[in-house]
Amino acid sequence: MESPLEDIEFLARSEHRTAVLDALEQSVRDRADLRMMTGASAPTISRILSDFEERRWVLRNGPVYEATQLGEYVAEEFGELRDAMATERKLRDVWRWLPREMEGFTVDLFADAVVSYPGPGYPYEPVERVTWLIEETTAMRGFGTTVFKSINNETVCLCVDEGMTYEYVYSPEVLRATVSWNPKRVFEAAAHDNCTILVNDALPDEQRCGLGIFDDRIGICCHDGRTGALEAIIDTDAPEAREWAVSVFDRHRAAARPLTESEEAELFPQELVA
Repeated sequence: MESPLEDIEFLARSEHRTAVLDALEQSVRDRADLRMMTGASAPTISRILSDFEERRWVLRNGPVYEATQLGEYVAEEFGELRDAMATERKLRDVWRWLPREMEGFTVDLFADAVVSYPGPGYPYEPVERVTWLIEETTAMRGFGTTVFKSINNETVCLCVDEGMTYEYVYSPEVLRATVSWNPKRVFEAAAHDNCTILVNDALPDEQRCGLGIFDDRIGICCHDGRTGALEAIIDTDAPEAREWAVSVFDRHRAAARPLTESEEAELFPQELVA
C-alpha cells in the first residue's frame, strides 16, 4: 500500500495532475476541455484520468468526467498545502527580520502580502515601496523603524505639510537618528497639528522592524539590526492583519509619551525650540 507521502508526491511532481484535479473540482469537464485548460497532450490527459479513476478521485459519465467527493477533498486539502508552501517561500528570506516575538503574530496574517526586497543590481525596491505607501495614504500610524531612511523621512514631511495625519511612536535611538537627518525639517513637520510624535523606551524589536498602518494596508519594515539596512517591507490589505497591527500599535501607543522639554532641547538646535 502506498504511503500518504507517495500520494502527495504523485500529485506534486506533475503540474498537469494538479491542474486537472483543480479543473474537475470546479466543474464537469470532457477531455477536450481539460487539454485546453492544462495545455497537456491527449495521451497525458488519458493517463491522468485513468490514474484518478483508479484512486476514486474522478468518475466518468459518458464523455465527461467529474470529481468525486473524495477527489474534491484531495483537491481542497492539497490546494491549502500549496498555498501554505507559497506563503512559506514568500516569507523564507525575510523571516529573520519579522516581528515573530510580538504578541498575536502568525504567519497566516501575511499569506497574501506583497514582499519587496533589494534585488540584484537594484537595492531600492523596499524604500520605494515605503514611499508609495506613505504617498497613497491620508493617515499613517506606526512605531519602530518604518520611517527611517532619509527619502522616507522626506516623504513623511512633505505629506504632513500637505495634511496627512501622522502619529508615530519612536524609540529614543530611532528618533535621534531621524532628527539628525534634518533637524529643521523634522521640527517644522512636528509643529503641525496633524503630526504627533511620541517616544516609547521599550518598543519590541526596536532595532529590527517597524510597523506602519495606512489607509488601506499595513506594512512591516524589516531592518538588519547590526547595519540598519532596510532588508524588506511586507505589506498587506488583509483585514485580519490590520486588526492585529492596530491592536499592537494601540498597546504600544498607550505606553508612549510626548517629548519632554529637555529631550527637545537635546534633539533640536536652540534657535528652533527657543
